[in-house]
Formats: sequence, structure tokens, C-alpha cells
Amino acid sequence: MDKKRIAGEKAAEFVEDGMIVGLGTGSTAYWAVRRIGERVRDGLRVQGVPTSERTRELALELGIPVVSLDDFPQLDLTIDGADEIDDNFHLIKGGGGALFREKVVALASRRLVIVADDGKWVGKLGAFRLPVEVVPFGWRRTVRAVEATGCRAELRIEGTNPYETDNGNWILDCDFGTIADPAGLHHSLKRITGVVETGLFVGMADTVVLGTEAGVRILSRPTPITDAESC
Repeated sequence: MDKKRIAGEKAAEFVEDGMIVGLGTGSTAYWAVRRIGERVRDGLRVQGVPTSERTRELALELGIPVVSLDDFPQLDLTIDGADEIDDNFHLIKGGGGALFREKVVALASRRLVIVADDGKWVGKLGAFRLPVEVVPFGWRRTVRAVEATGCRAELRIEGTNPYETDNGNWILDCDFGTIADPAGLHHSLKRITGVVETGLFVGMADTVVLGTEAGVRILSRPTPITDAESC
């Protein structure tokens, strides 16, 4: 059973006619976008805000109308993946390199639905290295400042060159070990000049759709999310 596929396709059922939808990036969100495209061909009327150039190309290929977040600053729903999900619905994202746009789109959404296979559900975050997007200028100084918060940081490489995000920035993959305080770590990193965004999505997910060997599990965050909690 393809756990990513069944999770992504199930999450696409949350999309309703007339919605403005954030379209996530990654191997599981891919299946949600594909299913939304099938529903568009069957008559569903939606517009999508992609979280990456890869997703934009996929959406256009599938016939999903693409719009700008500047034109639609409030979205009804975003469906996106995650690299880790803890018991409090906090996330690590950014393995695919789109963390900044993913976070902006998620923050603009009334509801964030996370799709993943059940291997991404963990007790505590940190086994997956935390992506941190940084400005290329002076990046070695930024690395030292990031490592001073308690990690080993490695510049992500694609081929022989630094991996470049859609925003023209670079990514540090940071090994913090177990992350006991995701919100505190996020805020500490954001105070560093040169850091654009972190892959810690704290207090943002409303619903998690997990693909398992037995089928799909849908989990809902028990308490409402406020703007003060989200980062």
C-alpha cells in the first residue's frame, strides 16, 4: 500500500467548491495536488496558491487555476506535507526546500491540513535535521551563530553547488538532537541576522491525515490555534 498516496488523496476531499487552496510541496502533497487536479477536471471550481515553483508547474499541468497570495491574502485551506509531526502537532518541514513559502501560505490559511505517512509521526521532533533558510551573503557567520544555539549545521548541497531555494537563499540542515522546546528554538533562530525562516511550524497544523498499512487515520488538534501560538 502506498501510504503517501492514500493520505494525499484522502486530504483532497477536504477541498470544497469555490475554495482558495494552498497547494503544498513534497512527495505526499504531490498526491493531494494530483487528486485536486482530477476533481477540477470533473467540475470542481477552485483556485490554488502554490508553495513552490515545482508545485506551480504541477498545478498548471493538471489544469488547476493558479492565483497569487497577494491577490488572495486569506486562503480557505492549505494541504501540505511534513518531515516530522510530534504529539502536539508541531512540525518540522523543509526537506524539500520550500519552507519559507510553505510557512507564508500556511499562515494565510484558515485551516492547515498536513498529509504524511505514519512514519513521520514522532513523540518528539529532532531525528530529522531542522532546515533553516539563510541569506547567502555572510553565510559562514550565520552558520556560527546558528551552531551557537546548540546544533551542528551543514550547508545543503545540490550537485556541487549550494542548494538554492525559490527565493534565492540557501538552507542549513541542523542537527539539534531531540527538540524539547520547538517554539523557543524557533524564536532563538529567528533572532539571528541572516536567518530568513526555520522549518519549525509550531501551533499551525489543524488536521493530520496519516497513511498507514491499515488505511488512513485523520487526527484533529484538540485546542484552537491562535495567532499568538503560531510560528
